[in-house]
Amino acid sequence: MNRPIGALRTGAFLTRARLRLWAVVVLVASAAGLLYVVVTAHGVIDSQGRPLGTDFSLVYAAGSLVLDGHPVAAFDPATLFAREQAIFGGQTQFYPWIYPPFFLALAALLALVPYGLALLTWQGATLVAYLAAIRAILGRSGTEIDRLWVLLAVAFPAVFVNIGHGHNGFLTAALLAGGLVLLDRRPVAAGVLFGLIAYKPQFGILIPLVLVVTGRWRTFAAAAATVAALALAATLAFGADVWPAFLQSSRFARTEVLEAGGTGWHKIQSVFAWARMWGAGVPLAYALQGAVTVAVAVALARLWRAREDFAHQAAALAIATILATPYSLDYDLMVLAPTIAFLAADGLARGFGPYEKTALAALWIVPLVARSVAQATLIPVGTIAMLAAFALIVRGRVDRLEPAMPVASKLDAPSLARGEA
Repeated sequence: MNRPIGALRTGAFLTRARLRLWAVVVLVASAAGLLYVVVTAHGVIDSQGRPLGTDFSLVYAAGSLVLDGHPVAAFDPATLFAREQAIFGGQTQFYPWIYPPFFLALAALLALVPYGLALLTWQGATLVAYLAAIRAILGRSGTEIDRLWVLLAVAFPAVFVNIGHGHNGFLTAALLAGGLVLLDRRPVAAGVLFGLIAYKPQFGILIPLVLVVTGRWRTFAAAAATVAALALAATLAFGADVWPAFLQSSRFARTEVLEAGGTGWHKIQSVFAWARMWGAGVPLAYALQGAVTVAVAVALARLWRAREDFAHQAAALAIATILATPYSLDYDLMVLAPTIAFLAADGLARGFGPYEKTALAALWIVPLVARSVAQATLIPVGTIAMLAAFALIVRGRVDRLEPAMPVASKLDAPSLARGEA
C-alpha cells in the first residue's frame, strides 16, 4: 500500500505527541487572538466598532426590550436595530433575533446585568456544560480521562469561533451530547434535553426520527412535553402576539439572511449555502439540500434501527443535525465535538476502523479553516468534511467486519505515548 495512503488509513501519524503539539499551538494562537480583541477594545466595543461577542449583542438587546415590557418588539427588525444601536453605538450593524419566543426569558435574565458580565456569564456557564458533556461521553465508555482529552476539548477550534461570536454552540453541543449519554439510562431526562434544543429548532429535525424508528417513546414524549411546556410558558409570560411576530421574523431570516446570503455563504456550513455560493438559484439550492437531508435521514434511520454500535449511531446523529438544515454557521460546528468524542472513545475501547482517526482529525481542525477557505476559494471544506465523515460513520458497521486497527495503533498505546509513528 502506498505509504501516505496507508498512513491516512491507519491514522498512524496521530501520535499523542503530535496531538498535544497541535492542540497547544491552536490554543495559544486562538487565546492570543481573543486577548488582542479584548485589550484593544474600548469598553465593550472592539477596535472595528463591533460589540465584543458580536452576536451576543442581539440577545442582550432583545432581553432589554423584554425587561422594558416589549417582548414582541424583539421580533421587529427596525425596533431591535434601534435598541442595538442605542446600547452599542450608532456604528453597530444589525443582528436579527431569529429565536423562538421562549428564548426571550433567558435573554431577559442576562440583560439584568451589565453587558460584559452577561457575556462572560453566558460563555462561561455554557462552556462548563460543554466540557461536562464531553467528559460524560468519555466516561460512558470507560475511557481514561487525562489531560490530553481536556486539552483537545478546550483547544477545539470551534470553541474559539463560538467565543468570538458570543454564541450558543456550547449549549447546543451540551444538550445534544447530554441527551445521547442519558438516552438508555434516563430516557425521560434525555427527552428533556432534546426538547430544550428547540431553542434552535433547525437542529432538531432528525432527533424525532431517531426516537421513533428505535421505539424510544418515553424519550419522544418527554421531548414533546418539554417543547409544549416551553411554548405555553412563553405564551403566558409574553402574550400570544409573540408567535405571529416570531413567524414574521422567521420569514425575514429565511429570505434576507439565508436565501439572499446576508450572512455570507462562506460562513454557512450547509449544502444549501454550497449551492448558492456556486451560483445555484434558490429553488435548486433547496432541492439539493432536501435531497441530502432525505438521504441522511434514511441512512441515519437504518443505522439506528440496527441497534448496535451506539457510538457510531450517536456520532452520526450529531453530524446529521448539521447536515439536515440549510442554516448552520461555523460556530454551530461545536456539535462536531460530541461526534469526535463518541468515535474517539469507542476507537480507544475497541479499535479504530479504516480512516476513522484521519476523519476525526479532519473534523477537529475544519472549524479553524471552514470560513476562510470558503471565502478565498469557494470550496466549502466544512460541508465536504462533514459529508465524508458521515458516510464513513454509516459505513462503520461494514468496516467493523474487517479486522480493527491493531491495539498498538490506538491513541493511548504505549508506542504512541512515546511519540512513535
